[in-house]
Amino acid sequence: MIWKPHTLVTEEVVEPGPVEMLSALFDDGISAVPPGGDLPPLWHWVALPRWPASTETGSDGHPRRGTFLPPVALPRRMFAGGTAHLHRPIAVGAVVRREACVASVSEKTGRSGSLVIVVVETSFSDSRGRLVLEERQDIIYREAAPPAAARDHDESRLSAAGFTPAGSPLAQVRDWTWNFTTDPTLLMRFSAATANLHRIHYDWPYATTIEGYPGLVVHGPLMTLALAEMVRLERPADRVERLSHRNLAPLFCGQPARLRRTAENDDESLELGVFESSVADPAAGTARSSMNVSFARNEKGSSHA
Repeated sequence: MIWKPHTLVTEEVVEPGPVEMLSALFDDGISAVPPGGDLPPLWHWVALPRWPASTETGSDGHPRRGTFLPPVALPRRMFAGGTAHLHRPIAVGAVVRREACVASVSEKTGRSGSLVIVVVETSFSDSRGRLVLEERQDIIYREAAPPAAARDHDESRLSAAGFTPAGSPLAQVRDWTWNFTTDPTLLMRFSAATANLHRIHYDWPYATTIEGYPGLVVHGPLMTLALAEMVRLERPADRVERLSHRNLAPLFCGQPARLRRTAENDDESLELGVFESSVADPAAGTARSSMNVSFARNEKGSSHA
């Protein structure tokens, strides 16, 4: 059968249960959004989960390719980033119409070998037919990992990391600087909350032996949502209108990391990042994820007609 891109249309309820789950996961002092309240930016990833049937699940945990997503042969998958335009808030408990399609499939060659970039575009409308959210997600497929003997990861550093319960993953250091701490339980809870079955996030033997990572991988969407949550904590009265985000490199479970603002262009936009940090120099570190945020002009609070 020849694969062809097509539009998938569904009507879904913004369930309050998953919203409570993410609030409990962040445990950052903000109460869970009640039914009828406005869903925070990007929380539709949790409030509208999509579970594949067991028979439709591939060996890596993701849905089998060749139905909605193209039958890409490269085995390793990464959520690379995307954009979101929030036209108006989505109410918890509301019914929304989702229309999703694969916008493009492109093959490239990078430093790590062959790549396939799949771009998925999704729009959400409310019960009155009004557009509430437009989103683009970039998914990258890569070649298989090298044999275990050829890897140069410092596995001893990560083998014991991240097994102590971290408590709340977000802890403020100062304005616009937050520690971001992960542990296996946090990753498992986020996988369950977002219907993300990718085994690199909870299956240590699979992550290290099959995909070649030095430990469990922190979800790209979790890093992105942590940055969005920092914005909600630091600027609670301002409504986010646009977000663009990129995952730059893996962060592994238990690695110390910090969220911080990297630039503030004006009152209406800012730039943020997730950085791996060290105890010796927590202000340094390699960027793992980045985000640009634009706020609605002259608009405060969550009310939007």
